[in-house]
Amino acid sequence: MSMWPVGLSEIREQTVVVARAAFPKGSVAIRVRDRLAEVFGDEPFAAAFGVRGAPGLSSGVLLLVMVLQFVEDLTDR
Repeated sequence: MSMWPVGLSEIREQTVVVARAAFPKGSVAIRVRDRLAEVFGDEPFAAAFGVRGAPGLSSGVLLLVMVLQFVEDLTDR
């Protein structure tokens, strides 16, 4: 498995407007993404992957999902 670090993608402006309208004070997910986006980039994990093979899922995004599952006390199902 390989990884091509890309980092977190930009959020479309329309999505930001809708999220801010739905959660004027923000939500846990919004605050985590806004404040810790650079923590969940792929670059720190790149050395753990090979250079050949099919690309794996983004480790940064998977880590972000796990953190949000823990904070919200959700199962992994």
